[in-house]
Amino acid sequence: SSSLKFTSRSTPRRPGSNAMVVPFRKVRSLLAGLCGLALTSAALAYDIDYSPDRPAVLKTCDDDLFHGRQADAARCFAALVAGDPDLRIKAEAAWALNNFQIASNFFQDAVEAYPDDPRVRTRWGQLWAVTHKPNDAKQLYQQALGIDDAYVPAIVALADLAAGSFEGQARTWVEQALDIDPDAIGAHLLLGRMELEVTNLASAEASIDRALELIEAGGFPPLDAYALKASVDLLNDNFASPWIQRALDYNPSYGDAWATPAYFFVITRRYREAIDFYQRAVAIEPGNFEARTELGVNLLRENRIAEAYEQLSASHNLFGFDPQTTNTLNLIDSFEHFTVNRYDRDTTPQGAGEGVILRLHEDETAVLTPYVLDLVNASIAAYTERYAFELKEPVIAELYPVASDFSVRTAGLPGIGLLGVTFGYLVAMNSPPPGLDGEFHWGTTLWHEMAHVFTLEVTDHLVPRWFSEGVSVYEEWSTGPLHGRHIPTHVLQAMSEDKFLPIAELDEGFIRPTYENQVIVSYMQAGLICEYIADNFGQAALRAMLTRFKAGDDTTMALEDALGIPAEEFDERFADFVQAEFGTVFANLHSWMQAQEQMLEAANESNWEEVLEPAREAVQLIPDYVDTGSAYLFLARAQRETGDTDAARETLTEYYERGGYAPDALRQLARWRVADDNVAGAIDVYDALLMVAPLDDTVFGVRRVGAEA
Repeated sequence: SSSLKFTSRSTPRRPGSNAMVVPFRKVRSLLAGLCGLALTSAALAYDIDYSPDRPAVLKTCDDDLFHGRQADAARCFAALVAGDPDLRIKAEAAWALNNFQIASNFFQDAVEAYPDDPRVRTRWGQLWAVTHKPNDAKQLYQQALGIDDAYVPAIVALADLAAGSFEGQARTWVEQALDIDPDAIGAHLLLGRMELEVTNLASAEASIDRALELIEAGGFPPLDAYALKASVDLLNDNFASPWIQRALDYNPSYGDAWATPAYFFVITRRYREAIDFYQRAVAIEPGNFEARTELGVNLLRENRIAEAYEQLSASHNLFGFDPQTTNTLNLIDSFEHFTVNRYDRDTTPQGAGEGVILRLHEDETAVLTPYVLDLVNASIAAYTERYAFELKEPVIAELYPVASDFSVRTAGLPGIGLLGVTFGYLVAMNSPPPGLDGEFHWGTTLWHEMAHVFTLEVTDHLVPRWFSEGVSVYEEWSTGPLHGRHIPTHVLQAMSEDKFLPIAELDEGFIRPTYENQVIVSYMQAGLICEYIADNFGQAALRAMLTRFKAGDDTTMALEDALGIPAEEFDERFADFVQAEFGTVFANLHSWMQAQEQMLEAANESNWEEVLEPAREAVQLIPDYVDTGSAYLFLARAQRETGDTDAARETLTEYYERGGYAPDALRQLARWRVADDNVAGAIDVYDALLMVAPLDDTVFGVRRVGAEA
């Protein structure tokens, strides 16, 4: 299809229900009006085209556009739409005028007229990319490479698309582009951006500097490079960077001089500074709807809801078809169905900080409030002592029963399969599932996120991602409601294949993974690192590292300052620790997988006699594995089916004591304990079940019986 379709805000929670489509037969009637148009107040990204084959006639208009002379640029581009015979030129000019539908139709005709030109397909793809159609964009880039497999702009465009989704393939494509053309400006700029995302500031600046040299030599607008140079300075806490003023001297209305650095502050979770930068961006360029949207989203992350709504509404009025803007406005609209309760310091337990604010859906408030409040208060008390830091503001906890609402809350953040997210004093997460068919341990998720509140606030949000996640995972295992390590089998496999990263590079495993499931592998590695530090250097060492991060140290410096050893030596010691802790698991992993396979085959055929032996073998080989597909569950089922109920009780008891939390299994174990008149033991199990399925009716009846007893 050649029709651009944009999401329009109409009925809340139904993005995508409306579309704006301009049929090609109407294009010529629209063209007549283009010559009189000025550039619209809201400009969708018409980025600088660094392609060496950009037509000179477009560069003439570019000079006006990127210097901020919008009226002159509009006349220049409109004249090209009306008078240039080349469909490729018309398409570019219509795009620059924000007439995206007309531009797309011109591109379609240009592809038919110039079937062997990789440039036209690449540029059409870039139009699809900025209008939120990444799959269509990727297809066009691949078509361009089918014409010329060494066409660097298409390779860089693929890299840019992958970088926007935090895919590790982005770096591979950038390196491929630079192998073909070491002077590819776009590749150097993109590499600099990716290095900034993981705060490799020195290498980022080297790439940006090389790009700037090439930009100046080629006579291209330097705005992107200036904004990235400013980002380096600001991330280095040089808030008097001269590069912002250089950008504004070149183009006084260039809001991205501030919006570009703001993006990197969001990625590094410095949301408060990002808000300030986005406010400066929209003050300079009121029509920059993307900056307004990001400002609104980040105000919402700081719980400044009214201000967020104001900015998002202004963005929507400028350009009404941006999905993130539409969805976030709909999310705020949905808040009318949430209840907000505040528990001040005077009404919270001693040591529980400055209080708690809960935002829960009206259908879940009555049930969830006591459990969420107790867990938040308990975590604050524990972390205040463990990290010697008292919170300065109330903690806000939001739980979303609709997964898509939570997805909107986390839009634009790296990571996959997020269950919770922390923005400082605000924690947002999925609420527990209503039944017993899930394995989402919401109590552990909340405990994990509450640790982030402390690691972020202790360091003024300067803590590296790996360390903050590592502390949270370590606290899950050691102090949370579900003790014990919970490491997926695919992570154990990666560990056995030596896929852990050096500690100095660990952030890259979270931001831009290079293999499937690397994000989860990085979570587990970070948790094990923090466990190793606490066990071998003491809990005080974790606090010392947080102090060093607050002072501006990077990972390498913090290790040397806080632990007294260089990163290379730490990696060696940690590798020895992993081998000592998991060597037996690694040795048994292949046999365990074979036993699991035999067990599952027999279970699928309901041949429970045949399940018993491989299930017992799997339990013996890796006794601590109690997560998805745990052999304990199959063994207990087989024992019940073959009439050995006592053995099944013992199996589920061991499963529970090792940290197993499958809801059906816990419910069965609790019922057995009730049948044995072990009401206290049953209540213990039901309390554990509350951390998985608090909305299940069966939990409350047994707990009430226990209370009456």
